[in-house]
Amino acid sequence: MLLPTSLVGSYPQPDWLIDREKLSKQVPRVRMQGLWRVDAKFLEVAQDDATLLAIRDQERAGLDIISDGEQRRESYSNRFATVLDGVDIDNPGTTLNRSGKPIPVPRITGKVRRRHPVEKRDVELLRASTARAIKATVPGPFTMARQAQDDFYKDEEALTLDYADAVNAEIKDLFAAGADIVQIDEPWMQQHPDKARLYGVKALNRAIEGTGGTIAVHLCFGYAAVVHDKPTGYSFLAELENSNAQQVSIEAAQPKLDLSVLRALPSKTVILGVIDLSDMAVETPQTVAARIRAAFAHVPPERIVVAPDCGMKYLPRAVAFGKMKAMVDGTQIVRDELTRA
Repeated sequence: MLLPTSLVGSYPQPDWLIDREKLSKQVPRVRMQGLWRVDAKFLEVAQDDATLLAIRDQERAGLDIISDGEQRRESYSNRFATVLDGVDIDNPGTTLNRSGKPIPVPRITGKVRRRHPVEKRDVELLRASTARAIKATVPGPFTMARQAQDDFYKDEEALTLDYADAVNAEIKDLFAAGADIVQIDEPWMQQHPDKARLYGVKALNRAIEGTGGTIAVHLCFGYAAVVHDKPTGYSFLAELENSNAQQVSIEAAQPKLDLSVLRALPSKTVILGVIDLSDMAVETPQTVAARIRAAFAHVPPERIVVAPDCGMKYLPRAVAFGKMKAMVDGTQIVRDELTRA
C-alpha cells in the first residue's frame, strides 16, 4: 500500500480506566498502580475493553496499521522494564529525566533476564480483534538501560546488551502471536548520542537478531506534554542506517524538522511524523498533505509510512481522534495526487 497510516503506538486511555490528570504530570519509569481507577481484580478485563475501543477508533478513522493503543501501560517502557529479573522496583533508584530532573527508576541488583512473555497476550487480543495489519511496541534496550540505576553491572554496555537479549526474546514471541510489525522505542538515543554511538546500534541489532519480521525503531524528542522546546534536528539518527531495522520512526511536525536528514537513511522506510501533538487544534487534511509532500524531495513515497510525531497518550481523546482522522484524510489527498500523476 502506498503511504500506509499508523499510530506510533499509544492512544489516549479512557478517564474511567486511568487517572489522566495524575498521569499528565509524569512519564512513570517505576510501576504506579495508584493511577488505575479500576479495582485490581477487574483491571485486566477493563484494559481489554479499553483496547477494543482503541482498535475501533483507529478503524473508524481509517488507519491501515492498527496498534493496541498501549491501553495496559502506565508508560511506554515501565510495563516491560519492571517485570524482568535483576530489577528491584520496590527500592527504586534515581536518574535524570530528559528535562534534567531526578526521577525514580528501576534499580539493577542482578543479571537482567526476561522471565516470561510480557505483551504476548496483548498481541493475541489485537490480532483477534482486527483484520488489518497490526503493530506492537516494546521499549528499547538502550533506553531501558538509561532509565535505570545500575548497582550490579558497573558496565553500561554490558547492561544494555542484556536488556537487548530480553527484548529479543519478547519480539520473537510477539511475531509468533501475530504481529506484522514490532516497533522498538529508543527515544533516549537522541538524548544521549555519544553513548548511543558507542553501543546503541550494537544493542539494537542484538535485539533484532533472528526475529524474522518487520522491525521499526522510534526516536523522538519526548512527549509534547512534557518537552516543550524541541530542536529542529536529531543528534542521533543517521547512525540508524547501519542498524538492521527496516523502518525508522521520527517526529517532524512539531520540531519543524529539516527533512534533508532523511537522505541519510537510504535503505530505510521512514515513519514520518506529520501530526503536531503540542497543538490542541486539529490539523486540516490539507496541512497534513503538505507535510507529507515536503518529504518527497528527500525520500520517495514508496518508503514513507504516515504517522503522528509520537504517541498520542497525553492528548484529550476527542483531539486525538480528530487528528488521526485528519491524518488519514490528508494522506488520501496525496495518494490521489500520486495516482493521477
